[in-house]
Amino acid sequence: MLSPLLPLSLLLLAALQPVSAIWPAPQSYTKGNSSLFLHQNIEITYNGAHVRWSSPQSDHCLENASVNENVLFKQLPYVHGYVPLSLDSTQIVFGGISRAFASIFDSNFVPWMLKKRGGLSDFEPNLLKGQKWVKKLEIVQTGKDTSSTFKPLAGQVDESYNLTLSADGFAKLTAVSSTGVLRGLETFVQLFYRHSGGPFWYTPFAPVAIQDAPKFPHRGILLDVARSWFPVKDILRTIDAMGWNKMNILHVHVTDSQSWPIEITSMPEVAKKGAYRPDLTYTSKDIELIQKYAVHRGVEVYFEIDMPGHIGAVALSHPELIVAYNEAPYYWWCAEPPCGAFKLNDTRVDDFLGKVFDDLLPRIAPYSAYFHTGGDELNANDSMLDPGIRANSTEVLQPLLQKFIDTQHARVRKAGLTPITWEEIPTDWNVTIGKDVVVQSWLGGDSVKTLTGNGHKVIDSNYNFWYLDCGRGQWITMANGLAYDTFYPFGDWCDPYKGWRLIYSHDPTAGLTEDEAKLVLGGEVAVWTETIDPVTVDSIIWPRASAAGEVLWSGRTDSTGQNRSQIDATPRLAEMRERLVAKGVGASPVQMIFCTQGDPTDCSYPM
Repeated sequence: MLSPLLPLSLLLLAALQPVSAIWPAPQSYTKGNSSLFLHQNIEITYNGAHVRWSSPQSDHCLENASVNENVLFKQLPYVHGYVPLSLDSTQIVFGGISRAFASIFDSNFVPWMLKKRGGLSDFEPNLLKGQKWVKKLEIVQTGKDTSSTFKPLAGQVDESYNLTLSADGFAKLTAVSSTGVLRGLETFVQLFYRHSGGPFWYTPFAPVAIQDAPKFPHRGILLDVARSWFPVKDILRTIDAMGWNKMNILHVHVTDSQSWPIEITSMPEVAKKGAYRPDLTYTSKDIELIQKYAVHRGVEVYFEIDMPGHIGAVALSHPELIVAYNEAPYYWWCAEPPCGAFKLNDTRVDDFLGKVFDDLLPRIAPYSAYFHTGGDELNANDSMLDPGIRANSTEVLQPLLQKFIDTQHARVRKAGLTPITWEEIPTDWNVTIGKDVVVQSWLGGDSVKTLTGNGHKVIDSNYNFWYLDCGRGQWITMANGLAYDTFYPFGDWCDPYKGWRLIYSHDPTAGLTEDEAKLVLGGEVAVWTETIDPVTVDSIIWPRASAAGEVLWSGRTDSTGQNRSQIDATPRLAEMRERLVAKGVGASPVQMIFCTQGDPTDCSYPM
């Protein structure tokens, strides 16, 4: 009776072999069991030149490097907190090196919770025996960055890298682009731990050989800053965590019916009246800071102004442009209060959006290739209240919506950006969109197959898997009586909660033909913030977004064609969570310590 289980047992034994927690999983990875220590004075070169830092005041010294080599430019230890002075390859790489070594030396952790109880000493190298050191990190970028490297369309930048670390302490990182260098540095960081015996940092895995590249070029998070407002520091911390997980897109849903927090310098009244509080806004300097900070980390930030629905906050400054703002009962007019949609047959709306786009798009275009024009959940009933329409029929509204979308997408293109829209625009409203337009799909079912079958490029945000706000209960209050009885026990519309295992199970290209799959650029997990704020955002996003990050970087299947196993993923994700926490991110635990200290099968369901 036991013989049929033998192959499975062998597979489990293979899965239980000690692994270093590289997350997301590299495409190819081999390692050894020799220990090497890392010193802060490690020699680092980039394209043959020693990596050195200087303050802006001493930049002139760099011009005289050849004559000052022995005096001013001997190899320095890594510099904590180095900020790139410009958007060029050398500065981007220097900043990445600084952050990588700060992660190892300043924000690392002792992995006691990931080893068997009392077994840390078996994992750590003995400090009293002869110590072998990592002697050099040689970084070679084989390609030349272009302007699109720092604000790419999906697939325009090569993020691949090769990383080796020999048993005698020589590390080499090779990548085509500076972005690939950043990805390789994040992997280099994950090879090292802090020693429990003092200020020592080590890897027990030498020699190492890794070849790696992402499966999907678009690996993102949607953050809604309109339902709840988030300070800039929380957005920057999210960008940091994305970089550590090799995620590369932050989609900022920056306006909605609840609030308009982004400042439009030519029309200050829009944010002043539309924000929850006059100071809870994002200034031009804030937007530039967020985007530059992200570029330094290989992350691209793009913004969404959702329209023509989900735009009610504009009524607070320009009521003449909006219909159905805060109408009751709300469910006749929108998915959630306070409703509000643009009038689709009013030239004043076009004038307003012309001013908004003329102001905003030139400011964000230097750092992004995309702009999202929304388009979800437009309720036809809103136009019944529009004196210029007084109808809710598709026959009346579709031509108006076609003209509206054509106009806004033309403005986006004029600014040098590529439009993104929610899927209802081409599917529910039969609006014709350009071949360049990317469609974000969230409705699940056959949506992605239908969109790609029609030739559309797609970002997958299937709510059944990748909506991180789901399963946490209603935020609408129920009165005693019929409402209470109807909605008890008050689950939300997209129950259940999307645990990391469910998120990890989703394959954005499942059921697609080869040609259809090529049109899936990747995906985004969505953080809608009706009940999420700066206090809880870290634990909502992390490490669940990490699970989607591995699907999008590594693929849902491994090199053998098998679905990636939770048995393999759990200990690696638990370690990634500890790295996030050590760096100041309030990520939720993956399992209790009993489980992380044991074999993965200790807390698995019996076969």
